[in-house]
Amino acid sequence: MRATLPFMLITRRLFSRWLPAGGAAVNQVPGGGKREFDVRAQGAAGDGRRLDTANIQAAVDACSRQGGGTVVFPPGTYLSGTIVLKSGVTLHLDPGAVLLGSTSLADYPVHIPKLRSYTDTYTERSLIFAEGVANVAITGRGVIDGQGAAFEGPYKRRPYLVRFVECRDVAVTGVTLRNSPMWVQHYLACEQVLIHGVTVRSRVNHNNDGIDIDASRNVRISDCDISSGDDAIVLKSTTDRRTANVVVTNCLLSTACNALKMGTETNAGFENIVISNCAIRDTGLAGLTLQIVDGGTLDGVAVSNLTMRGVGAPVFIRLGDRARPFVAGGPRPGIGRLRNVTIANIEATGAGATGCAIAGLPGHPIENLTLDNIRLEFEGGVAEKPATPVPEHPEKYPEHSMFGRLPAYGLYCRHVANLRLRNLEARVVKPDVRPAVLLEDVQPPNP
Repeated sequence: MRATLPFMLITRRLFSRWLPAGGAAVNQVPGGGKREFDVRAQGAAGDGRRLDTANIQAAVDACSRQGGGTVVFPPGTYLSGTIVLKSGVTLHLDPGAVLLGSTSLADYPVHIPKLRSYTDTYTERSLIFAEGVANVAITGRGVIDGQGAAFEGPYKRRPYLVRFVECRDVAVTGVTLRNSPMWVQHYLACEQVLIHGVTVRSRVNHNNDGIDIDASRNVRISDCDISSGDDAIVLKSTTDRRTANVVVTNCLLSTACNALKMGTETNAGFENIVISNCAIRDTGLAGLTLQIVDGGTLDGVAVSNLTMRGVGAPVFIRLGDRARPFVAGGPRPGIGRLRNVTIANIEATGAGATGCAIAGLPGHPIENLTLDNIRLEFEGGVAEKPATPVPEHPEKYPEHSMFGRLPAYGLYCRHVANLRLRNLEARVVKPDVRPAVLLEDVQPPNP
């Protein structure tokens, strides 16, 4: 079964630079560059048995005192608790180097950031932590392993692998991050962030998000390969600051949850976001999720050139009213806005039978949405039309399955103003009684 709308082709190509990882020399870098500090020279054993936290921290502190430089991990396995990164310091892991997180929670002291955010209710511990610093980096071809399967219990008993709070000029390049007890990477209220060529392998615990960009600005994510137990790349706004000016490109994504997501926390919202050239596979929930549910405004998002294989739903867009404040006991936010979104050149096969929901609320429509050159294949196989009407569920946690099986096998659009559909092709593998597209309370584009 197939439904097709008129054709228009839109293409977009984005190019990203990446920051060189640097070398691993000892003492002075040739040419008068910054000094380098070998953690073994500070007494680190690197045998995977003795705790090296104090030795690694001593190298970081010495590097900082001398004006910054690079702390080098030669090949070996360095067992460690929390390392606090300081301004001007780069952690560089040589090939064959593993920074191995301790399995004892006592080795991760509590760090409560000055910035108030909904993440106050999450963990206060991290393997690598930085707050209020500038010009910091994690580079190299080594591995950071959090041994996340060893941690059980609620959020605050499971450390982040890497956390930067209110930092500027941050780069994470080349390394492999694996087995986090909680989110793999959290960038909260940071500016000028580069994440390039990073590999994530983390499916060992709950909340194993691959990358969380939260209330941050001027962010580039490129050429990353992520397999995660929770959302692969997710933008959040857990404070009163918007996440803005973000580029995500050239990534390989696989996850038990959503591959590319904005939300769930959306208090200030998102602005000026570009996502392109990503290949998504084996994803349990949606390939692309855009949502505003805790107030805030999503404005100016362009998504293009995505392929998807085996996703719960290719696209899910939701303007809801969960209305969770960004600090406990704070005022209930009002209904936000979701507007000015273009999604183009999407190829998806092997999607589930639920369909794609694009849903605002009565009197609060999604505004100015364009879907162009979209080809979607669904499982189908529904023999009876689902019960109607579809409930609104304004306060329900937003996921692509929140309305149950939709009354259209392809797109179900409700409460949308200025919707443009061009060259949309939807098909099913198994016969399905539902139509490909169903529109309710949808306004056409302005003349």
